[in-house]
Amino acid sequence: MRILIVEDDKDLNRQLNDALTQAGYVVDRTYDGEEGHFLGDTEPYDAVVLDLGLPKLDGLSVLEKWRRGGRTMPVLILTARDRWSDKVAGIDAGADDYVAKPFHMEEVLARVRALVRRAAGHASNEIEVGDLRLDLRSGRVTVAGLQVKLTSHEYRLLAYLLHHKGKVISRTELVEHLYDQDFDRDSNTVEVFVGRLRKKLGGDYIETVRGLGYRIGEPS
Repeated sequence: MRILIVEDDKDLNRQLNDALTQAGYVVDRTYDGEEGHFLGDTEPYDAVVLDLGLPKLDGLSVLEKWRRGGRTMPVLILTARDRWSDKVAGIDAGADDYVAKPFHMEEVLARVRALVRRAAGHASNEIEVGDLRLDLRSGRVTVAGLQVKLTSHEYRLLAYLLHHKGKVISRTELVEHLYDQDFDRDSNTVEVFVGRLRKKLGGDYIETVRGLGYRIGEPS
């Protein structure tokens, strides 16, 4: 899953980046509303963590512009403001959830997991396909109860396919969600990771749909 952080406090921005990266997300980040709006308007994110008190363009305006432009990614707003009216304004502008500062990082991670999960249509933190199970809270992958050790890129690829199980996902879409904006992207690496996952998972969980991409489902 690919996440955008828009937060002008550099220490908090770094802490959010570290926590989300350690949780297995691909993270892009910026410190002002103008660049944040541009990234959210041009890159495919699975969720955004957006501060309301931003320089150049405030967070509420950024969010309103995204929604008017048809951008539908889940948005978690961060606010240091105590007034309930500010929180209501954020929700009315199109935010999906909010966290008031100061907060515990575990709460932000839990809320991001929930937003991504709900956007993909999953009610539980565990996604299952046959004997394959992914626990989103721990990042643990098991097949028939046995843990499967994956690299970070293998995990990201599997998690994205499982969030969209049953759907055909193109290599281009996978690349866009596996790497951040500064990475030298190469769609051929997706084939390598798919090959490794097939060996580690066993069965035929990942299907190649010729000319279209990949789909994960019940093994044949």
